[in-house]
Amino acid sequence: MGESSSKRKGILGELYDTFFSKSWPMWVGGILLGVGNIVLFIVLKPWGASGGVKNWGDNLFNLMGGDFANMGAVGQFPYSVLCIMLVLGALAGALFSKQFALRFPPLGELFKGLIGGLLMGLGAVVGVSCTIGGFFSGWPALSLGAVVFTAGLVVGTWLAVKYLLFEVQKFPKLSSGKTSSILDAGKGRGSWQPFAGAAVVLIGLIVAFRYTGTSSVLAWYASIGLYFGLVCQRSRFCVVRALREPFMSGSSKPAVAVMAGILVSMFGFVVIKFMGVRGDMIWVWPHFWVPAIVGGTIFGFGMTIAGGCTVGSLWRAGEGHIKLWASVFGMMVAMPFTAKYIKTPFFDALPASLKQQFFLPAKIGYGAAVGVFVLLILLWYVWVKWNERTGKFSAY
Repeated sequence: MGESSSKRKGILGELYDTFFSKSWPMWVGGILLGVGNIVLFIVLKPWGASGGVKNWGDNLFNLMGGDFANMGAVGQFPYSVLCIMLVLGALAGALFSKQFALRFPPLGELFKGLIGGLLMGLGAVVGVSCTIGGFFSGWPALSLGAVVFTAGLVVGTWLAVKYLLFEVQKFPKLSSGKTSSILDAGKGRGSWQPFAGAAVVLIGLIVAFRYTGTSSVLAWYASIGLYFGLVCQRSRFCVVRALREPFMSGSSKPAVAVMAGILVSMFGFVVIKFMGVRGDMIWVWPHFWVPAIVGGTIFGFGMTIAGGCTVGSLWRAGEGHIKLWASVFGMMVAMPFTAKYIKTPFFDALPASLKQQFFLPAKIGYGAAVGVFVLLILLWYVWVKWNERTGKFSAY
């Protein structure tokens, strides 16, 4: 039966099913994203996400008559282009696999998406990082501030899990209610989606190609953004799940996927920095240690409430999750205002010793610094595996 079915589909049909009939292992996504991150660093700078979303907000409010500093027009700022193309890539992946639908959550969940986005925007600006720029790319950059930011993420995630469990027990109706979806590929429906996915990819490639005439950097960022979105959607890659699941279900798979991506990125980043291709201090933010722990805690709480970090919100928005649209909008609102009215007085109040750029190899050398980060990842791996087997820190 399976053999005859394969014959009917043909070779190309089998190839298509290999990539789009079911989700990829998350660790495969982590490795592919790590490779893409190295390419980005060779082109210009490593992967970051919150800066792109902030650029959207800056430009939006400036169009409305505001006066917010930004890094240029939406279509000319590399990280803005990267984020837009990431959404397109996720949309293409969802369409190819017939998983796209406009999914409308209960009002309470929509509100949590917005609040989570606002908190992430606040935390990203105060902490000068997000889960990608300050964690997934920060660790490979050998920034000690990235470790502190991650500690804040864990604290914020743990607090948010405690809140969500409290909400379920005490206020179960807060996020319950009717859900609905449209354009979903139910039984006998959705045959149009793969064709639409091909059209989205074609549009994305045309956009990337058009940038080659003006900026090779933007062309690369557009191409890699499309690739990142597709990989994230197909592998369900999610930093929130990596930090949340040990406290919820106990699953270690999301955490292992993030570890794989960090290790792959680290290999490339160390070579790039050590050989002098890019400067040592790139992606080493001035947030060690108070801004990192404060911003990380706020961001971690917000991303858990929203159900996605900056990148997780973007690729899920591409799938059609309206809750995550609200999350992205919340970040667009919070980041410009936090940068203009909160960040400067907060940083001015801190002595220089509490807001350092801390590049670990500058203190102990490259070999020892890499060893420290590998050891931290190994300890993290041992802990999530132990917790998966024992359930000591898991709610279920």
